[in-house]
Amino acid sequence: MNHPVCIRANVVNIAQRHIFPAEVHISEGIIAAIRPMNAPCQHFLLPGFIDAHVHIESSMLVPAQFARLATLHGTVATVSDPHEIANVMGIEGVRYMVHNGNSVPFKFFFGAPSCVPATGFETAGATLHAEQIRELFQKDRLKYLAEMMNYPGVLHQNEEVMAKIDIAKSLGKPIDGHAPGLCGELARQYAAAGISTDHECYTAQEALDKLAAGMKIIIREGSAAKNFDALAPLLDQHWQQMMFCSDDKHPDSLVEGHINQLAARAVALGLDVFKVLQAACLNPIHHYGLEVGQLRIGDPADCILVEDLTHFKVLQTWINGKLVAENGVPLIKAHHFTQKPNHFCVQPIQQEDLRLKATSNLVRTIVAYDGQLITGETYMPVTAENGWAIADPTKDLLKIVVVNRYRSAAPAIGFVKGFGLQCGAIASSVAHDSHNIVAVGTNDELLCRAINAVIAAKGGIAACSPHTTKLLPLPIAGLMSDQDAYYVAHTYQEIDSFAKTLCAPYPSAMKAPFMTLSFMALLVIPSLKMSDLGLFNGNKFEFSQVFC
Repeated sequence: MNHPVCIRANVVNIAQRHIFPAEVHISEGIIAAIRPMNAPCQHFLLPGFIDAHVHIESSMLVPAQFARLATLHGTVATVSDPHEIANVMGIEGVRYMVHNGNSVPFKFFFGAPSCVPATGFETAGATLHAEQIRELFQKDRLKYLAEMMNYPGVLHQNEEVMAKIDIAKSLGKPIDGHAPGLCGELARQYAAAGISTDHECYTAQEALDKLAAGMKIIIREGSAAKNFDALAPLLDQHWQQMMFCSDDKHPDSLVEGHINQLAARAVALGLDVFKVLQAACLNPIHHYGLEVGQLRIGDPADCILVEDLTHFKVLQTWINGKLVAENGVPLIKAHHFTQKPNHFCVQPIQQEDLRLKATSNLVRTIVAYDGQLITGETYMPVTAENGWAIADPTKDLLKIVVVNRYRSAAPAIGFVKGFGLQCGAIASSVAHDSHNIVAVGTNDELLCRAINAVIAAKGGIAACSPHTTKLLPLPIAGLMSDQDAYYVAHTYQEIDSFAKTLCAPYPSAMKAPFMTLSFMALLVIPSLKMSDLGLFNGNKFEFSQVFC
């Protein structure tokens, strides 16, 4: 039972664009009264922030530990797509996330993953068919149909894709989109199928096209993909159709901040604070029908006390009338779950498995961009040794390898530039969307060592130099740690910093090398990616030859 609470603060009524000093009385977790006062108060009380699209798994934390960090920054709820664990474990994985999230006082609203597997051009650990989507809606009461990444399937009326969309429509569930670069008539066709949001826009014009088609735009700023600068100015005219999200956020980034950072940056641009807060706090509630309070009498007390409306430093976070964070200290106690579900069935590889015969003098190369999920394509001269194509760090030409984690199979091998590694390798079992093992390195010996470190742990991230191997085990689905949030954040930061030291003399080559690495296998994002089955062209949706 929650004890009665009275908070004295300047109350921010976002909908009515009004700020006034008041006593807010909370009883049994509900706002019982808001009584105006005459004297102004020092701090401000407003509805809590909501992350409108996030994969909790990308934090490498289980939901309960994610909540401990998110509440520090005033986040009271997330619209969460358990797509990552679903690709590894199917319905069992989705239910693990829901069960773990329900163990703490935080409002996780999970969606039914629409694309498991994301494509038929890679090996995933599970498949979710249309009737399983219906089961997740009806039996597990999931909130929405999560991002429909198979936008070609929507445009071409694929039977299975449309069956999932029709089920969501029949049950009154919102449908999230995912269509990077889709503009004009194609964007209108995509929206007309019932797709209501998109978080993949990386230019203002693309966002305007989708807004014109009736979609809501979610401004994404995560650990790798950063679209805030391109899209935030649109809030001035389109604040009623926009939201904020992190999409994928690593644990060290989550320690530093969350949606509060985006609100502060938007206000710093000179945008109207009420427009910013409507996008950050209210629009997700209205769009998804979330059971989250809006700081009104009779609402659940889901609110935050902040120092000011400029920096949004959070002093207190309340969820259902319970104080869950105060002055930078999490008050949520996360239970330790002994269950560690996983799906990892591959044996260690040999260094010889990573050899690639040079069949021409030119190699088709992935170009990785810092801060973006999209990649480019370029052609590089082949460096060969005894007839085998090898990495050439002097040209920033590195080997990229994807190893099937669900069964033993020959690795897929290609080349990438943009990481800037000079002597070393990094590997990860967080490899969107099927979460096979992806690795980038300067030679086969270090690549093999990094990959085998991940295999031995049955999931994790690893970085290797000639003399050192560092590893963060991720025993839950090869995606998440079962350890304390601060421990995971600290350990991740250590291995991330170590990986960056391998990039000298290019210390600024990658701000988030492991996050960028995790998207090198994301086939639904153009243009060139690496599947466990080979090099893949995301523009044409077909495999490409490595040598040309």
